[in-house]
Formats: sequence, C-alpha cells, structure tokens
Amino acid sequence: DVQLQASGGGLVQPGGSLRLSCAASLFLFDDYAVGWFRQAPGKEREGVSCISGTGGSTYYADSVKGRFTISRDNAKNTAYLQMNSLKPEDTAVYYCATVLDCMDSKGLARPNEYDYWGQGTLVTVSS
Repeated sequence: DVQLQASGGGLVQPGGSLRLSCAASLFLFDDYAVGWFRQAPGKEREGVSCISGTGGSTYYADSVKGRFTISRDNAKNTAYLQMNSLKPEDTAVYYCATVLDCMDSKGLARPNEYDYWGQGTLVTVSS
C-alpha cells in the first residue's frame, strides 16, 4: 500500500521560510514525478510545483516562481518544497502527490491524473 507523508508545515511570519517534506513508501520512487498542491479555505486546489522522477525537470506556478524550490532525494524516497519569502496568501493546506509525468499532452498534469496523495500539512503565514 503506497503512502505519502507530508510534513513541515506550521506558523511563520510574512517573509519567513519553511521546508516541506514528502516521504513516500513507494517502490521505484524515481519512476514517479512528485507534485505539490495547496488548497486555501474556500478555494480550489492549486498546483504549486512538480519535479520529474530524476529531478532533472521542475515546474512552478507563477505565484511561487523565484520563492519556492522543489527538490528530491531518491535515495531517501523523499521530495521537498523549500518556501522562502512567504506571504499571507501562501496560507493553505499543502499536499504532495505522485504522477508518472509532470506534463501531459495538454500541459501540466491535472490533479485527477495524480495517483497517490499525502494527507496534507497546514502552512499559516501570519504576523
């Protein structure tokens, strides 16, 4: 049974940083891309970033480009999301998920194409 465990969320002041982790109990972890999504209260789930299985390709939503960095350590079956210069609008529950490829024929893979999801970790940016 595949499990994804997201962690690292918390309360941080505007301008601060957090690093989220996504630990996967997944055989052949490096065969899968990992995406990060977020969902704020009353809003739809939003794609934040995605990293290919080898880590060679990364993708970011415009709202986080230059502030967030996605990475992975396949030896540890773990992906990360380093979040810097956090803003109140980054407040949300953050989820990690796996997919065969970050991209499909139409662009970035949509949430319903992802196979496995973690339980989410809450990030609150507030003074």
